[in-house]
Amino acid sequence: MATPGNNKKRVAMGFAVLISVLVIFIGIMSQRRCIAEAKGSDYESIELFTDVMAIVKKSYVEEVDTKKLIYGAINGMLASLDPHSSFMPPDSYKEMKIDTKGAFGGLGIEISIKDGILTVISPIEDTPAFKAGIKSGDQIFKIDDKFTKDLNINDAVKRMRGQKGTKVILTIMREGFDKPQEFPLVRDIIQVKSVRSRLMEDGYAYIRIAQFQEKTDEDLVRFLKSLKEENKGELKGLILDMRNDPGGLLDQAVRVAEHFVEEGKMIVYTEGREKDSKMQFTARKGTKEPNYPIVVLINGGSASASEIVAGALQDHKRAIVMGTQSFGKGSVQTIIPLSDESGLRLTTARYYTPKGRSIQAKGITPDIIVERLELPKEPAGKKDSMHLREKDLENHFEGEDKNAPKDAKKEDKKDEKKDEKKDKDPGLKPEDALKSDYQVMRALDLLKGWEILKKMGDK
Repeated sequence: MATPGNNKKRVAMGFAVLISVLVIFIGIMSQRRCIAEAKGSDYESIELFTDVMAIVKKSYVEEVDTKKLIYGAINGMLASLDPHSSFMPPDSYKEMKIDTKGAFGGLGIEISIKDGILTVISPIEDTPAFKAGIKSGDQIFKIDDKFTKDLNINDAVKRMRGQKGTKVILTIMREGFDKPQEFPLVRDIIQVKSVRSRLMEDGYAYIRIAQFQEKTDEDLVRFLKSLKEENKGELKGLILDMRNDPGGLLDQAVRVAEHFVEEGKMIVYTEGREKDSKMQFTARKGTKEPNYPIVVLINGGSASASEIVAGALQDHKRAIVMGTQSFGKGSVQTIIPLSDESGLRLTTARYYTPKGRSIQAKGITPDIIVERLELPKEPAGKKDSMHLREKDLENHFEGEDKNAPKDAKKEDKKDEKKDEKKDKDPGLKPEDALKSDYQVMRALDLLKGWEILKKMGDK
């Protein structure tokens, strides 16, 4: 027989269950309403786009191709995101795939947009642009008779590409020029030699990585082997030169770093919104280089993959990083093929060094700052107003340091106000010319000094 007390408990429990059901129901309905509102907003925007396209198709002074309108709209949409996201029509997408293999017809210039102006990040070594004296930070005002102000990256690249032997004139503005100057160039087949090497005095090796391509790791292994054979034994130390290396393939950067990082240790990790964009890359099992001292050379033209390698070796204290602040491109672009053989290059993640440092718009700070020695010397205090880095690009986004102190952003802003001297392209050095490269000689002196100090410690 039920008692009054039991009835009250049952009523209270029923009331509690009813309240819980109502709360869940209200939450679900609110969520659905938010989703519906979001979808409604998307549909309204799409409707606006189709309305504009219909008006243009109907009323524009000349008949317009629908695909041209769609491509233009996609270009504008991606350009509003960040400097590295872009749409590639079928011909551009095909050229991009050729680029990673290291051979294409053109001038040999890595470019980006700074303050709305087409600007050189770095000339590729041993190319028509490099030989003509095109430099990092040069502003390209015209390609032949076409002003570049209204060109996007893909259009500019398309105009500079062409068959070997054909001519093109770049109109360049540079710090120190009174007015833009014309640089006549002849297109060539750009055979980018990813890795070059040289055995220096006393068993110290010099390896230059110009760009990270499909066979960079294979080339590195081959050159390391030949250097040891030439030295008739293990190397005493290595100078790894990645100055003006604009980057390239992420997997190749990881494989290069693996030769110098212990098995199982982190090289780089990425974080983004989607599950697939959250990845970790650790050093795999394999042949490792002996623990000889390494000096990594970087400058303002070192970007992306080269910053991954420099950051990993620096974090693991496997190398001393020397030179000047790097470019600061700490974002990952995913290439997505589309149905009409066009492609989408979309920024999908940030990458971080093993210690959680984001270099996005900041760059890698060398352990030892060594400016490029120039003759005649520039006046003291002259600002590097023409030097291009990630933080200068339109719509760049900020990096997020995992272990950064709360006041780090304030310190970064102070650092940005400091004057920086201008880096020039190191170029591909003939054997004797390396001796006149101040940064290389400083790196060699550091390696020799380390050997001397080690011997003193043994004694």
